[in-house]
Amino acid sequence: MEQQKKILCVGLVCLDIINVVNKYPEEDTDSRCLSQRWQRGGNASNSCTVLSLLGAPCAFMGSLSAGPVAKNLPDVTAEDFSKVDLHQFKWIHWEGRNAEEQVKMIQQVEQYNSMLPQQQKITISVEIEKTRKPLYQLFPHGDVVFVSKDVARDFGFESAEAALKGLYSRVKQGAVLICAWAEKGADALGPDGVIIHSDAFPPESLVDTLGAGDTFNAAVIYTLSKGGSLQDALTFGCRVAGRKCGFHGYDSISKVFDDMQPQSLF
Repeated sequence: MEQQKKILCVGLVCLDIINVVNKYPEEDTDSRCLSQRWQRGGNASNSCTVLSLLGAPCAFMGSLSAGPVAKNLPDVTAEDFSKVDLHQFKWIHWEGRNAEEQVKMIQQVEQYNSMLPQQQKITISVEIEKTRKPLYQLFPHGDVVFVSKDVARDFGFESAEAALKGLYSRVKQGAVLICAWAEKGADALGPDGVIIHSDAFPPESLVDTLGAGDTFNAAVIYTLSKGGSLQDALTFGCRVAGRKCGFHGYDSISKVFDDMQPQSLF
């Protein structure tokens, strides 16, 4: 029996140092730290963590090192990526970073896909989160494109729906464009031209929003990779991200979703 194919996340892994205080500190004031924790971070790394906790076989690709040299690590290059055995994967997600190299990586996948029947092709997704102009060259290279609220505003849009309508011409034919807008939920636009929306699902008590966007992306990818509809994926993404904001870190994700398994959405 062939091994189940995995989801690969390409991007950053880093160390997040989180200080918990009683309230958001005012400028030039001292605040007593209630607690501190160190945890692995980075968009692609976080998304990979959530995918794993949701039960998806997955892998991470990024620059890793121990010690002071870790501060000066180069990003993954197209040459590095050429050593990946693409046969292992059904979906590859790129966190937008060194976009020129990432376009070359995606072209390698497109070349690989060109030799396969449709049902065996690797799905390509990209996240454009930062408002750095070089990242915008990634728009036409994803089957699924995640664009952030900050990027949408950088283009002059003040809502997810307006951003999708204004930016969809930048993606390739047949692609899906997704934009999450914090407490207003998320919208998506596919080739049928219909805007799909999901409300946000805020927790009873807001505890930790760090990585909520990475969690949303992972839950959307998970659902779509399982054959779920775009509406199912958007709703599940908002539900998982909302729940995640109700506790610290990610570990509890595997415990709290017994009542909301995505399979029940299909």
